[in-house]
Amino acid sequence: MSYRIAVVGATGLVGQEMLNILAERDFPAAQVHALASRRSLGQTAAYGERTLKVAALDDFDFSQVDIALFAAGGSVAAEHAPRAAQAGAMVIDNSSHFRMDPDVPLVVPEVNPEALGQASKRIIANPNCSTAQMVVALKPLHDRAILRRVSVATYQAVSGAGKAASDELFTQTRNIFVNQEPEPEAFTKQIAFNVIPHIDVFLDDGATKEEWKMVVETKKILDPKVRVFATCVRVPVFVGHAEALHLEFARPIEPDEAREILREAPGVLVVDKPEDGGYVTPVEAAGEFATYVSRIRTDPTVEHGLALWCVSDNLRKGAALNAVQIAESLIARHLPAPAGD
Repeated sequence: MSYRIAVVGATGLVGQEMLNILAERDFPAAQVHALASRRSLGQTAAYGERTLKVAALDDFDFSQVDIALFAAGGSVAAEHAPRAAQAGAMVIDNSSHFRMDPDVPLVVPEVNPEALGQASKRIIANPNCSTAQMVVALKPLHDRAILRRVSVATYQAVSGAGKAASDELFTQTRNIFVNQEPEPEAFTKQIAFNVIPHIDVFLDDGATKEEWKMVVETKKILDPKVRVFATCVRVPVFVGHAEALHLEFARPIEPDEAREILREAPGVLVVDKPEDGGYVTPVEAAGEFATYVSRIRTDPTVEHGLALWCVSDNLRKGAALNAVQIAESLIARHLPAPAGD
């Protein structure tokens, strides 16, 4: 069986990564359409060894596709995702627009694949990049010992803010070495050789919207009873988000037991040795599919406490890979064979 696929936002970082992953995983695609705004007409997008001509999203007839992967912003998704769904496509949206819609499942396939059957609007939401890798690591531990509370500090790569943000890190770094002023544009402060405890807009309670997303999305995906507190920080890394997690469980769970559970968990790789280099950093995670877990320790400040370090490629598991995995799960569980197969 082969399916007709559209990738919306094909010229952006996440859209390009979606095309890469579709090709890498030999996704059963009979046709792949690369879509973007009119200003991208004339451009091309790589799909494995093939080159796709970018078509205009505004004019595209979504009745031509079975699955539409959206890697554009919330306003684009708000306008075009319902149009695609009404035309008969299953939509997998990477923006935040539909995530908290009660009629739209928010899915990480290793965690809650059963939610795919609840897509009454024919739209499925991809979670925030930091949430996605975190819940992959938390789910098997939650199943064993019942997670009560999560306190997370993130160390988020600039690629999570798009191409302009990645370009700004490169330009500022170069400018500092040649004694030029590193002017911030994509960020509120200098990002080169710095960290910024501010991602997205501030809310009335002092949290940022990125922190709020991690709280509400974790509850929707994992368990509404879990209490979550997040501090989200942008760091001068191009690709790969890292997280320091402090967890409180209802039942005892020891580090050795947690290691064994996580070694068996889908999508997780444990690299945890208390020695120089016995852990994973964003550099090693870039370009990989897995969510890596290291530094698993008892947290003695709370009852049944555990601490761990979690790293993943934010463009892959945090965005493009998760979307493709959702599509693969849809095919395996819910999507009928395409017409003509």
